[in-house]
Amino acid sequence: MADLKLTGVAKSYGDVQVLSDIDLDIRSGEFIVFVGPSGCGKSTLLRMIAGLEQISGGVLEIAGQRMNDIPPSQRGIAMVFQSYALYPHMTVRDNMAFALKIAGKSRSEIREATDRAGRMLQLTPYLDRLPKALSGGQRQRVAIGRAIVRDPQVYLFDEPLSNLDAALRVATRIEIAQLKASMPDRTMIYVTHDQTEAMTLADRIVVLAGGGIAQVGAPLELYERPINEFVAQFIGSPAMNLLPGKVAQTGAETVVALDGGGVAHVGIPTRHEDQGMAVNVGIRPEDMRETEGEAIFEGVVDLTEALGEVTLLYFGTRDRPVPVIAKLPGIHPALDGRRVRLTADPQALHLFHQGQSLLYREGVELPPYQPRAAIPA
Repeated sequence: MADLKLTGVAKSYGDVQVLSDIDLDIRSGEFIVFVGPSGCGKSTLLRMIAGLEQISGGVLEIAGQRMNDIPPSQRGIAMVFQSYALYPHMTVRDNMAFALKIAGKSRSEIREATDRAGRMLQLTPYLDRLPKALSGGQRQRVAIGRAIVRDPQVYLFDEPLSNLDAALRVATRIEIAQLKASMPDRTMIYVTHDQTEAMTLADRIVVLAGGGIAQVGAPLELYERPINEFVAQFIGSPAMNLLPGKVAQTGAETVVALDGGGVAHVGIPTRHEDQGMAVNVGIRPEDMRETEGEAIFEGVVDLTEALGEVTLLYFGTRDRPVPVIAKLPGIHPALDGRRVRLTADPQALHLFHQGQSLLYREGVELPPYQPRAAIPA
């Protein structure tokens, strides 16, 4: 069992503070994904856990043991890097076996471990080939196999799919999910900038920003209950629309008069003193739908992108800093230049004041998260 605990972990390079006050408990067997914008420190945090970067402050514990000064080879960790880093003159089997040979394992132990990894990763037919005879996806699987043969308690993945093309990314992502399912007691920590990888692989996502943790939660919880505007716009693609307005009516359901002339009924309660408060109403593009009745947003379509399964509508591309985007299911031909009225279910809307979600305001106790059911078309 390998629980990880980070308490007040910090990293600085001279006077430059990269990470500070990182507090995170990772349970044994969890699949944790670190996401965040470029330069937020997600790979640095992973490398500190691996022991490849010195921890500037705070404590890292693995299975209850302080690890700050323990060498990487003694932490019970195996890391899969973005680059395959395979030895070109060694076969697949020898690449996977190299660490075991250094550790003085017997030939029978090495053979058993490499055969097992080959079966798990569907590499058995390629064990005697050199890396140059493999595809990119197969090479990445060899790199993963090199970690598996060590039988660590914790696996660290640093953007392992970023060098693969789209089709191979999907296939290898599925293989990593199946690998985790076959090893439920192993802890995995995965760094990516790809939202699809984060949403489909993670038990919990850690969103990093501004040198710290913005929010931690299950993928759908972050999608449906973002704690602030940054997380709201970072999770989901296209990003959430933010429409400014003022609270016109408080109560169990809040009514917001939007600056653009629309009216939004938001399923988030507000207090009497919130009357007139300046807020942003958050609407995910995929939650918007056409209406003939009261509209949250109305505008002329500047641009459409027909993707087959969905059609993206762009509004205000010329006069807004950030355009409003609607994501309608199916094919919607000849919408360019047309005026469209859009609404959304009140339970799908978000409400932010000074960048923070009013769901998480002081004194409010949220019930346990339950995924929101799909809204009938």
